[in-house]
Amino acid sequence: MVEPDESDVVRLPRGVRLREDKARGGWVLLAPERVFQLDAIAVQVLTRVDGRRDIAAIVDDLAQAFDAPRERISVDVRAMLSDLIAKNVLEMA
Repeated sequence: MVEPDESDVVRLPRGVRLREDKARGGWVLLAPERVFQLDAIAVQVLTRVDGRRDIAAIVDDLAQAFDAPRERISVDVRAMLSDLIAKNVLEMA
C-alpha cells in the first residue's frame, strides 16, 4: 500500500467525482462502476483535495478548522488517503 508523505499532492483521477447525493442526504465519491458513501470526516478531507495543495496544507487547514492536534489529523488523513489511493479513486499528482 502506498503511504503518502505530507509533501505529496493528491487529486481525483479522471472519471472520479465528489458529489452531494441529495436524495440520500450525504456525499459520495463516484468512480467507474463504484460508489463510495462518505462520512462527514471523509467529506471534510476530500473537499480540500484539489490537486494543488499538498497533504501538509490539507492537514494544517483541518487542524485549524477543528482546533484539533495536527499530528493526530496527519496520521488519520494519510491513512485515509493511502486507502483511497490503493482503491484507485485518488492518485498522487
